[in-house]
Amino acid sequence: MIRSRKFAKHPTRWLGAIAAVLAMAVGGASARAESVKEDLEKKAIEKQDMKICANQTYALCASARCTVYDGVAYCQCEVKKGNSISLPFPMHKGDVCEVNAKGPINRYMVSTYSLPEEVIAPNGKRAIYHCGGGPSEGAYAQCDGGMCFASTEGKSFPGFDKPIPKGQIICACPITTASGAAVVVGHEIMGPYPCDKSYLKYCVSDVANTKTGSTIYVGAPPGMVRNLAMTLNGKVPELNECRP
Repeated sequence: MIRSRKFAKHPTRWLGAIAAVLAMAVGGASARAESVKEDLEKKAIEKQDMKICANQTYALCASARCTVYDGVAYCQCEVKKGNSISLPFPMHKGDVCEVNAKGPINRYMVSTYSLPEEVIAPNGKRAIYHCGGGPSEGAYAQCDGGMCFASTEGKSFPGFDKPIPKGQIICACPITTASGAAVVVGHEIMGPYPCDKSYLKYCVSDVANTKTGSTIYVGAPPGMVRNLAMTLNGKVPELNECRP
């Protein structure tokens, strides 16, 4: 039976789990590329070598639902304004913050990260779901650095039943899958709160996979949600959490 509790405040406990995930080989070229990305993310966090984009408009995809088309996840993300954090993603002489700063006048924005208010206890209506301790080989989207299209706001988009609401935007994100021991370590996605046992179907590949038309969610290695929030804000509030 699914159970819920609050996230304990231990800044380093999850590092071993992340390292275990990153040490595992994953199948397929896309999965290998995302393993490298996650390794860079872990090392960057440990060195505090992340970019904080101050007072910018950005796309927040941390709890986004996505539809898969031809191996790419297209995710319905929120448009936010304020501080966010990301890997640097150097490009020519710039980085992710400089790329994103040019977005408003060019009708795009970059997906970066801040802690979604909706997972903060006790009033948040969403929670962190732990896909682990059992079958958790499902695919998930990795949206840090994903490019987003301002033209999608208020418009219909393939794979979504309703037009994209005002204040939301579609972002293109790579897909991560796991195999072997990484399946046991698992990952995290965000979903409804109070905890809903049926939502754990998005942890497994029967539902969450790379086939065109599949629905997947944005996810991350264990502990990454909390660690990025700590790096950005210097503290982490109590969070809603759901486990198998």
